[in-house]
Amino acid sequence: MLPSPPAAFQSPLVVPPSAFALLRRFRTAGPQSREALSRALNLGDAELEAGLQALAAQGVAIRRAGDLFVLADPVDLLDAAALEADLRARGSALSAEVLDQCASTNARLLEAPFVHGRVLACELQTAGRGRRGNGWHARLGASLTFSMAWRIALPPQALGGLTLAVAVACARALEALGFGDVRLKWPNDLMRNGAKLGGILVEVARSAGDRTELVIGVGLNVRADAALQAQVGRPLADLHTGDGTPPSRTALLAGLLRELESALQRYEREGFAAFFKNEWLRRHAYQDRRVRMAVNERESVEGWARDVAEDGALVLQTETGLHRFHAGEVSLREAA
Repeated sequence: MLPSPPAAFQSPLVVPPSAFALLRRFRTAGPQSREALSRALNLGDAELEAGLQALAAQGVAIRRAGDLFVLADPVDLLDAAALEADLRARGSALSAEVLDQCASTNARLLEAPFVHGRVLACELQTAGRGRRGNGWHARLGASLTFSMAWRIALPPQALGGLTLAVAVACARALEALGFGDVRLKWPNDLMRNGAKLGGILVEVARSAGDRTELVIGVGLNVRADAALQAQVGRPLADLHTGDGTPPSRTALLAGLLRELESALQRYEREGFAAFFKNEWLRRHAYQDRRVRMAVNERESVEGWARDVAEDGALVLQTETGLHRFHAGEVSLREAA
């Protein structure tokens, strides 16, 4: 069974609106004096200073060159118009909206009237949520966080393998963009170079009979700088490590949406086992390796990761035989 959403919550703005206005002004107009910025954006001294400080706190490098402020390194903001053009060009039923910031794209869609195919992406997510109540940390221009509202003609109890199917879709999209080394960790993590690259959170908005309305959230580390790694407290993978130049965040989002839309349609027709199971196993980071499943704080089980069941359960071979573990009950760590 997929989780239902928690109660609605609000999070204060981390970055004032003036920061986003400044960032877009730098991107379009180049180096600017304080006076030019204030005049073009209608900002007072306090608003201007708050915006500059907020950008610096997010790792955006702005330097002084005489009387001018200069954006030292480009910040890859999402292009809503280009994204919408891509969706229309391929006849997609999805519609996309880009926010500067919000607490959680999943929470935002869960609180809003349900619209099938609505996609919400956010430049800066301030209170992202992961599996089992864990937080998801993001930094401006360094992460990709988005959610999709999707109605599927299946009851919630038939969706046990859906999170794994979504992970396969994300991995296929990244492969198409040149990242062939992405691996999957049960039940909802994307891995690269042995570290976490991204995560997936699928939540039930509501259900009636054989129809379920879902919100599917995806978070990816595009550039995991030292500040983000320190915030999370463990090594992270990203798309800037290794050979080649990563695509823009807009192209990345477009590729993910293309694969996700196709995968969800296929899942509704065929289920998990017909296609996604073998695709998931082929990318499983711990396949046929000895792992430890932490059932709770005091209890764990060790065995070899052998398979995934049609309902998405991970199958471990232990000393007492084969055992199934379901998402929401356990966490996975590689055994020493």
